[in-house]
Amino acid sequence: MKLSTYLMFDGNCREAFTLYQTVLGGKLTAMMDHRGTPAEAHVSPDWVDKILHACLEIEGQMLMASDAPPDRSDGPMRSVSVSVNVPEIAEAERIFAALSEGATVQMPMAETFWSPRFGMLRDRFGTNWMVGADMPAEQANCG
Repeated sequence: MKLSTYLMFDGNCREAFTLYQTVLGGKLTAMMDHRGTPAEAHVSPDWVDKILHACLEIEGQMLMASDAPPDRSDGPMRSVSVSVNVPEIAEAERIFAALSEGATVQMPMAETFWSPRFGMLRDRFGTNWMVGADMPAEQANCG
């Protein structure tokens, strides 16, 4: 079984995923808009260039998304966070700083009892992020 995160944007999925690829790396394996697909007939003309499906593959994991037409959405992400954990503190801080531009920081990057660096934010696209550095193996206790 594989579990993947699927995000719903309100029209800025292309911009968000372009940034996410720059910040997180990986490969955009899909960035398909409605134009020219059977779905084009089911969206308003001003929505045909919005994203029907996007996929960012990072080390065998997938972050997927689309733009949700206003008549089919209760708004962008609600009560969901994408959690990113990396081995190095410097990398966690870099990712957090890059995602912080125009964001609402809910918990600044700091040392916690579970991570040498951890922070939470809602980026300018409405995506909630939890960014952390892995605890060194000699300190980790996953029970």
